[in-house]
Amino acid sequence: MDVLRAVIARLSLDIHHVVEAAGIVVLGLVFYSYARRWFDSNLHLGPRLRALIVGVVFGVLTIALMISRIEVGQGAYIDARALPIALITLVEGGGAGLVAAVVASVYRASLGGAGASAGVVGLMATAGAAALALAWARRSGGVSSRHGFVLGLAVYVITFGSFLMLGARGVELFRRDWLPLLSVSVIGIGGFTRLFVDVVSAQAAEAARREAAELRAVTLLARAAAHEINNALMVVAGGLAILARRLPTESEDAQWAERARDGINRVKDIVVRMNTITQIEEVPGRGFLEPMLDIRRSSGSE
Repeated sequence: MDVLRAVIARLSLDIHHVVEAAGIVVLGLVFYSYARRWFDSNLHLGPRLRALIVGVVFGVLTIALMISRIEVGQGAYIDARALPIALITLVEGGGAGLVAAVVASVYRASLGGAGASAGVVGLMATAGAAALALAWARRSGGVSSRHGFVLGLAVYVITFGSFLMLGARGVELFRRDWLPLLSVSVIGIGGFTRLFVDVVSAQAAEAARREAAELRAVTLLARAAAHEINNALMVVAGGLAILARRLPTESEDAQWAERARDGINRVKDIVVRMNTITQIEEVPGRGFLEPMLDIRRSSGSE
């Protein structure tokens, strides 16, 4: 903690403002942790609604960070507005990031002033850079801290570009605040990326464990049912074979016995599939019928 205080003092950052900004981002992390779990258990809501809700919340967090500025000197302030947009885009996708950027851009435009256009461009560019970082991460096996730190550098460059849009005054402001801005962009985005990725990884592992437990329960039940069905089926098949030998070959009763043998063979196929279930696939419910296990697809027969 003493080292952190020394670094912050050297950067001329007000530690209370830093803690406040970090608390807002942590609030977003907690929300995302619960929201992700809720959306994963309510898949019928769809990815678009998910991106909209998550994006709006992180847009509001971006606005909160624009209001809760960090003092970097006497009468000089910066903010960490890029963090929520960059982070949610990395872990949730470009849709949520775009919504967050639009929400924050509407707020920034409503404030007006000479820097309104530069602020909106910076927010939208941050979402775009984060989407590109996500595409890179997906090609390299998933999001990690290095993607967050590289994205932080990209956001820092975007911030510099937005200051340039203000002309000489913007250059002067950037010369004064370049180090705090670099710290907030790179350390903030890079550090919090790890936390957000840990949430995603932990919940993915939890979901995998639940699916494995569910599959084990289904396979045990299916195999037990298949065993009982097969025992009874053997008795029925044996009796039918004896009966068929005593019936005239071309009689109607013999034809019914042949149809019964076909039914027994179909049941045998079902029993085989019940013993080879490797995944859980459902048949959607219709009318009064509840969703049920699709044995054919669950056993890989299709």
